[in-house]
Amino acid sequence: MVHCIILGYLGGSENYYTHYRCGDLGKSECGIDFRDNMKPVQYKGQYSTHLYTQKVIDIVNNHTSDQTFMLEYCSHYLIYLAVQAVHSPLQVPDKYVQPYKNINDKNRRIYAGMVAAMDEAVGNITAVFKARGLWDNTVTVFSTDNGGQILSGGNNYPLRGWKGSLWEGGMKGVGFVHSEMLRNKGSKSNALIHVTDWFPTLVSLAGGNLNGTKPLDGFDQWKAISQGADSQREVILHNIDPLYRRSGNPVYTNTFDTSVRAAIRWGDWKLITGNPEHDEILKQEFENLEVTGNWYSNHSNKNKKNVWLFNISEDPTEHTDLSDSKPDLVKQMLDILANYNATAVPCRYPKIDPQANPKYHEGYWGPWQ
Repeated sequence: MVHCIILGYLGGSENYYTHYRCGDLGKSECGIDFRDNMKPVQYKGQYSTHLYTQKVIDIVNNHTSDQTFMLEYCSHYLIYLAVQAVHSPLQVPDKYVQPYKNINDKNRRIYAGMVAAMDEAVGNITAVFKARGLWDNTVTVFSTDNGGQILSGGNNYPLRGWKGSLWEGGMKGVGFVHSEMLRNKGSKSNALIHVTDWFPTLVSLAGGNLNGTKPLDGFDQWKAISQGADSQREVILHNIDPLYRRSGNPVYTNTFDTSVRAAIRWGDWKLITGNPEHDEILKQEFENLEVTGNWYSNHSNKNKKNVWLFNISEDPTEHTDLSDSKPDLVKQMLDILANYNATAVPCRYPKIDPQANPKYHEGYWGPWQ
């Protein structure tokens, strides 16, 4: 029996205090986006980072010795907390911004305060686990889903790029794992790990089985994380985006079309095709920022270049393009992309349905069909 406690929102980029957001149609399509399980609720005035943190603390404090929370009648339990921070809109109580008055850039200053509030939340959750005697038998995974958006206070230095780009600064996720069960404590892992690996890794660690779930894209990576063993993964498909505008003409025949926006990692090597988001408009905005280290190539890509190859282990900041000197390797990686693309489900991007408008649903976002 699985007992789920779900609290949060369905969309994105909503107000941290009012939990109110507008849709693609602007101010004519706005409403509250917040639910306690399936029930729409209001938490107006409660900052979301604090709200989610308190919910986790309440769950832990309500835990009793004869009943585990989240997964009843099991020897293990799971809490997944996806805090809204740090994400636009940039909002945080002023007390968290005060220590960062020395930061000139307003977005960066608020961003730093939001990180501080999130850091405090992690500390408060850690404290309640320790107080309840659960910490020594806990595995904590702290990570992210993408790089920072430099137009909204983020900084990915020394990596190239920003959220939404195919450069490492946009897609490389960092984080840490804490547990008494780690063999190599205090170590750093450069193992190739993808977000899909967390599911089989945590299920295996908890003593579960994957019956009925295969074939999976993920691998059990606990030995790589805990013991420093080699990664079970050789390839990460970062992206194939056939809806993004194409760039230039295909460089090779009988393989993946290099005008299509895509990126793939194979061991130490990373291949990018299409347009990695080298837009002149973004370049201009880049130059107006007071953010140190987010470098932008002077190459305007007027010749519609659409293939880049980097050795990420030796060149993590993606300064040295090796695609011209290693055409055979490029072709091999394009073939891998082509194989992935052949199994992809066709994209479906439905039109906006006006019936989703919150004004038809008592002012809330939610299911409408």
